Amino acid sequence: MSFETLLDHKCDIYHMQKTSKSPGYNLPPSPSFSYPETPDISAVPCHFSTKSGVTVIQAEPQAKYDAKIKLVLPSGTDIRLNDKIVDGNTGYEYTAEIPRGVREHHIAVLLHRSSKQEAL
Repeated sequence: MSFETLLDHKCDIYHMQKTSKSPGYNLPPSPSFSYPETPDISAVPCHFSTKSGVTVIQAEPQAKYDAKIKLVLPSGTDIRLNDKIVDGNTGYEYTAEIPRGVREHHIAVLLHRSSKQEAL
């Protein structure tokens, strides 16, 4: 079994962008972080782990959930901390934690998903 057959999913990667905007009223500019409308890298072959840790917390007005999922990417893929990852099959959005290269063979990244998309 080859490594390429393991990568049975596709994902889009959005790099976080920093901009400086003044809120007005003669206040100094403050940094603002956002994701672009179009993905920086699209249709990347990957594999989302099926063993994920999902936590559901009963809260008002609705239950909150928190999930950590392992993502495997080919070596050389440009992925960074706090990148937004969108699963091509489901459309779910995840936030990337620190990517780790595995013996220059592939990249393993833990993804974080919560009730809303936010930087870690």
